[in-house]
Amino acid sequence: MAAHAAAHDVIEVIVAKRDGGRLSESQIDWVVDAYTRGAVADEQMSSLAMAILLNGMDREEISRWTAAMIASGERMDFAALSRPTSDKHSTGGVGDKITLPLAPLVAACGVAVPQLSGRGLGHTGGTLDKLEAIPGWRAALSNDEMMAQLESVGAVICAAGDQLAPADKKLYALRDVTGTVEAIPLIASSIMSKKIAEGTGSLVLDVKVGSGAFMKTPERARELAETMVALGTDAGVRTVALVTDMATPLGLTAGNACEVEESVEVLAGGGPADVVELTLALAREMLAGAGRDDVDPADKLADGSAMDVWKQMIRAQDGDPDAPLAAPKETHDVLAPSSGVLTRLDALAVGTAAWRLGAGRSRKEDPVQAAAGVRWHTRPGDTVTEGQPLMTLMTDEPERIERALAALEGGYDVAPAGTAYDATPLVLDRVES
Repeated sequence: MAAHAAAHDVIEVIVAKRDGGRLSESQIDWVVDAYTRGAVADEQMSSLAMAILLNGMDREEISRWTAAMIASGERMDFAALSRPTSDKHSTGGVGDKITLPLAPLVAACGVAVPQLSGRGLGHTGGTLDKLEAIPGWRAALSNDEMMAQLESVGAVICAAGDQLAPADKKLYALRDVTGTVEAIPLIASSIMSKKIAEGTGSLVLDVKVGSGAFMKTPERARELAETMVALGTDAGVRTVALVTDMATPLGLTAGNACEVEESVEVLAGGGPADVVELTLALAREMLAGAGRDDVDPADKLADGSAMDVWKQMIRAQDGDPDAPLAAPKETHDVLAPSSGVLTRLDALAVGTAAWRLGAGRSRKEDPVQAAAGVRWHTRPGDTVTEGQPLMTLMTDEPERIERALAALEGGYDVAPAGTAYDATPLVLDRVES
């Protein structure tokens, strides 16, 4: 794609989409490049983003928009590695620590995992924030360090470099402050431009749906999944998506150090059943995508080889996998208001409480606390007794507890003993091209 293939006028591009028209390939190439260079102003791009939100884009437009974002920066290439590559992306949830046990597990099965991850914003946690709870661990690696670690260890979880789809970085920040985050063409192209530029051979998407997810309805989640799978397929990356439940938070913890601890339990052959189930489901999809479905990842959890890769991966990034993790200075128990059955634990309420305790951030610049978070002792379907702890709130700043408790008001239900509880399946749908 030539950088200045055709001179267009930004008003002409905005008006075309405002009036429900299709953008041409040259219009898309031009406007993405011009915005990245600063030749199109933020207010002009926010106007176009709103027009896209309201009027949508067809598959060819989204595919071209994604390609233009990839062309704004560098592309990585893992062809020199001695094993195939596979990656996973989650659209974000509460207690979603799956990347931590998944990357070393898939690597233990013979597939390299180049996992470029992000930080948390709002109620959804960030993988890099969690790993930074490990003493010494660093998120920033050069491309050479990343390649060397993929060859020697087989897995890397690190921050994406500034040269990977820089158009996305700029557009993402703009969408965040202009009410255009929800546009499916822009969500899909944002995620997929980075993942395709990353150069992985196959990709598995975990599209969350429910109160704690970005997509609140199964219909919207499926639309996003189908759009992203089509983008991957059009770019020659074997892509599959699982639509998974995020009405209830994953596992038994939401936070930073506490989620690392839970991930290590999974790698040790234990951990909460739902975390193990989703880790294995995604691992099997990643292995199939890389042509290695002859290996059962459950065996690698059982024999300790996934744990070995975890320790190598942490050490390779200067972390100490055996160091004690931060403990909170203050804790507060939330008690069951009555005896009966816990029938609901709302993911958004728990995620917001963890964020308010200091585990998350309101702005990208905010620091996070390693020890902050929420640990719940019961899951929906469990019998509870009045006065028993349902949850423990953890923070280094006791003044945060009151607002966290306010977030949890109405966030859980205890029904009379004997009330039937129907569990929602964890994996709700599967989408492939």
